[in-house]
Amino acid sequence: MSQEIDYQEEIAKCNTMEDITGPDGLIQKVIKDAVEQVLRKEVNGYIADARDKGNKVSKNGSSPKTIKTAYGNIGIDVPRTREPGFEPEIIKSRAVVEEGLESQIISMYAKGMSVRDISEHVRTLYGIELSAGSISNITDKVMEEAKEWYCRTLDSFYPVVFLDAVHFKVREDGRILTKAAYVALGINGDGYKDILGIWIGENEGAKFWLKVCNELKNRGVSDILIACVDGLKGFPDAIHTVFPEARIQLCIIHQIRNTLKYIAYKDQKAFMRDLKRVYGAESEEIAMRNLEGMMDSWKKYAVVLDSWLDKWEHLSTYFCYGHQIRKLIYTTNTLEGFNRQLRKVTKSKALFPNDEALRKTLYLSTRDIIKKWSMPYRDWGETYGVVFQIKRAANLQIILAP
Repeated sequence: MSQEIDYQEEIAKCNTMEDITGPDGLIQKVIKDAVEQVLRKEVNGYIADARDKGNKVSKNGSSPKTIKTAYGNIGIDVPRTREPGFEPEIIKSRAVVEEGLESQIISMYAKGMSVRDISEHVRTLYGIELSAGSISNITDKVMEEAKEWYCRTLDSFYPVVFLDAVHFKVREDGRILTKAAYVALGINGDGYKDILGIWIGENEGAKFWLKVCNELKNRGVSDILIACVDGLKGFPDAIHTVFPEARIQLCIIHQIRNTLKYIAYKDQKAFMRDLKRVYGAESEEIAMRNLEGMMDSWKKYAVVLDSWLDKWEHLSTYFCYGHQIRKLIYTTNTLEGFNRQLRKVTKSKALFPNDEALRKTLYLSTRDIIKKWSMPYRDWGETYGVVFQIKRAANLQIILAP
C-alpha cells in the first residue's frame, strides 16, 4: 500500500496546468490518495467486525487495480485479506460490477439505446470494454424467454382485440426490405391490456392476418367479441374465417383520413362539419340518415362517400354500444399508442441485420412497455361488465347491452 502524499510538497511542484490535470499530475495523486485511505479504513473495519464475531481474519498485502476517472486511468493498491470475504465497497471487483450488469445492458437495449451507446456507457461507468458482439450475446440470452412468451397460452375469450402493423427496415440476402410487425393487443375479461403476439412478415396483407388469427386460435383463443382494425382490404374476411362470430369495427379515424385526401382544401371545413354528424350521431339510424343527406349535398364527392356506404357494416358496429364502449372501439388508437412507443425505442436502429434481431428488440421493448400496464380500464367492471360478462355457453355469443 502506497504512503499518503504530502500535499504541500506536491503543490509546490506544480508549474503548469499539465502538472495539475495531466497524467500523474496533482489531481490524479489526490484521487489515488483519497481512494486508498478509504480502502484502508474499509479493510480495518472489516477485520475488526470479523474479529468481534469470533472470526480470525488478517491482512494479506494488496493487489494493483486501475480505475477509470474523468482525469484518466489511475493505478491504486487494493488491500487483501488472507481469508476470502472482503470486498471493498468503494472499488467493486469486476465480478461484482458485472453482477447485475447484464440486466442493465438488456434494460438499456430495451429502451432503444444503440450498441455503441451501451458500450460507451458501460466503459464510462465501470471501465469495462464490451464489444458489439459481447452486447449482442448478452441480449441474445433473453431469446429463450422470448420464444416462450411468443408461444404462451392465451385466454379463451377477449372482449376486444386491436390488430395493426408497424413497419421496420431489415437486411435480408444483401437487400434492405421493409418488414411488417403484425401486432395483436387484447383487452381481457378483467379489463387489462396485453400484447397477445407480434409476428414478422413482408408487407402488410390480409393473407398474413389470416395466419395471425389462426395462431391466436391455436394458442387458446376461441372467441373475440369485437376486432378493431384499419381499412385494409380483406381484413374482415380474414378475421371471420377464424372467428366467425366476431364483430368488426373499422377504425373511424383511418376512414376520415383517407376521405380527406380526396376533398378539396376549400371544402374540407364544411365537409368535416357534415361528416361529424355521421360518425358522431347518437344512433346508427341518425348516422345513416345524415350520410344519405351528404350524398345529396356533396354529389361531387359521391365516390368518396360511396366508400362509407360500402364499408358501413363494419364502420357502424360501435353504434350498438354505449358511449364508454364507443370511445374505446371506434379507433385503433389504443394499439397505435403502443406502436408509437415501439417506434420511439427503435428510432436509434434504422436498420436491423435480420428478422431475429428485430424480434429480439420488439420483445424487449414490449416487455418494458407492458410493465406499466398494471391497472384495468377505468370503471371496467361497471361500464363493460353487463356487456361482456354473460355468454351463451352453446354458441359463445355475447348478450349485448347498448
